[in-house]
Amino acid sequence: MTESIRDVVIIGAGAAGATLALGLAQLGLDTVLIDARDPNAEKRRDWRNYAVVTGSWRLLKSVGATEALLETSQPLHGLEATDGGTHIFGAASVLFRDEDLGQSDEPLGYMVMAEPLQEILDQRLGEQDNLDWRQHAFFAGMESGPGSVKVTLGDGSVIETRLLVGCDGMNSPVRNALGIGTEGRDYQKSVFTANVKLDRPHDGIARQLFTPEGPFATLPLLGDRANLAWYMKRGAAEALVALGKEAAEAEVNARFADFAGHMELEEEAGSYPLILQLAEALTGPRTALVGDAVRRVNPLAGQGLNQGLRDVGALIEVVEDALHVGLDIGAPSVLELYSQARHFDGHGSALMLDGIDRLFSNDSMLAKPIRTLGLMAADGIGPIRRMLARKASATEDGIPRPMRGDG
Repeated sequence: MTESIRDVVIIGAGAAGATLALGLAQLGLDTVLIDARDPNAEKRRDWRNYAVVTGSWRLLKSVGATEALLETSQPLHGLEATDGGTHIFGAASVLFRDEDLGQSDEPLGYMVMAEPLQEILDQRLGEQDNLDWRQHAFFAGMESGPGSVKVTLGDGSVIETRLLVGCDGMNSPVRNALGIGTEGRDYQKSVFTANVKLDRPHDGIARQLFTPEGPFATLPLLGDRANLAWYMKRGAAEALVALGKEAAEAEVNARFADFAGHMELEEEAGSYPLILQLAEALTGPRTALVGDAVRRVNPLAGQGLNQGLRDVGALIEVVEDALHVGLDIGAPSVLELYSQARHFDGHGSALMLDGIDRLFSNDSMLAKPIRTLGLMAADGIGPIRRMLARKASATEDGIPRPMRGDG
């Protein structure tokens, strides 16, 4: 049975999908959100933490999520990167601070815990008008036509919509249904991650140490706690997790106590593989892809969620502009504007992070002076440091309108 035509159907209700649904519903669009999660199932703990930069925070504010988030989120007042290799120039580092943005009332961003973020977005989904939130529902297929796309769900029901959006992860069923391929590489690395108590104040500074093996980072949480991320060869991170909390804590401190101080693991650690994956296209007939469905990036500097929210901001902007001039929101010309806005920036950022990883995980005699001089220039030349700070916080010129905090 096919329902009456809807304006937008969004597949996937994670942070990006939920934010997009709220933003489009606020434009007055009849929006359907398909959420695979079972509300009656026992919830699994999610220990992930996100470095949500200023532009992304503004977008979350526009959908009413940040007031409650402030209770559990740590402001980011600085980003410090240090080259831990030994070379003729000695140690080199660069430090960006929130004052480099030229906006005294905003930090560089916030460290946000995944669980409260999703819970707050879910609460907003339940409150929002024009939003049909269907839980424990699944995408099963699609059929595109000239004026609409018919979306089949797992229960056999069909929804006809003017615009379909896939926010359904790196293995995106929507992307696969469109026949859009991917490219990328497996880094043959994993990230060891845990929340820790620190023995010194972190001052809201995210610190990253580059080693030949890969980066080690401490991302500040409330109460002089931190989320640590240690890039290791594939298998090593998993093996360290398997040793248990006490042994993992001892190994972390043996390697990095000189950099970060003594760290006490708060719970068992975890790990995940490091993979780069880029979709070959961002759009199809009356369909757009967002977030991990478009790109799975190196999590260096916490860019995964931020890139997804940048997709969300760009799509909201082009849809709003189309509505203002009476265009069909699923028309090829509208979706092409979204693709142009995000393909170069999103894929370019992913490849830039890949290049940084290659450079700073390289112990060759040629790479060492190049990266050292780069860090010294970034730290010592004010305009370069300010430009990089604005780029890192998503406050540079040309960001999507919903991320500017204008209204």
